[in-house]
Amino acid sequence: MADTKFLSFNLGVKDRAVIALKCVKEVFQLSLSEICSVPEMPSYVLGIYNWRGEMLWLVELEKLLAYTPLLQEVNVFSKMMVIVLQSHGKYLGILVRQPMDIDLLDTQQIKSPERQLFSPEILSFLQGYFINSFEEIIIALDATAIIQSPIWEIHN
Repeated sequence: MADTKFLSFNLGVKDRAVIALKCVKEVFQLSLSEICSVPEMPSYVLGIYNWRGEMLWLVELEKLLAYTPLLQEVNVFSKMMVIVLQSHGKYLGILVRQPMDIDLLDTQQIKSPERQLFSPEILSFLQGYFINSFEEIIIALDATAIIQSPIWEIHN
């Protein structure tokens, strides 16, 4: 058994996702008014934020993964949760609905992504998925794939 800690959060209204805790640098709350927008970026890139004196790019994860955009449901003064992902010395902030919990999952139980289960937008960011005791799918996102996606290189 290879238990690994994952940070879990909601994706959309009904889906649940996890990301390996070893790839999470920090989780904090942010008001949308603190984000500096950058012109001519894809709509899922919200802009940059001064994080510990560094420029942190912020991405609306749900919009990136082709869910209903989270920001349709909130106003500029709303507090959002940011998960700072780290991989190979690079950082990226993803805005999510409230993080739920830290889950201990057996990585030997992870199933390979199946095209018929997931949209093309989400497939390239998937590590795989788990089935919990309630027969629900838990989407395992790959932090490295998100951070190192070719979509950022177009804009950096």
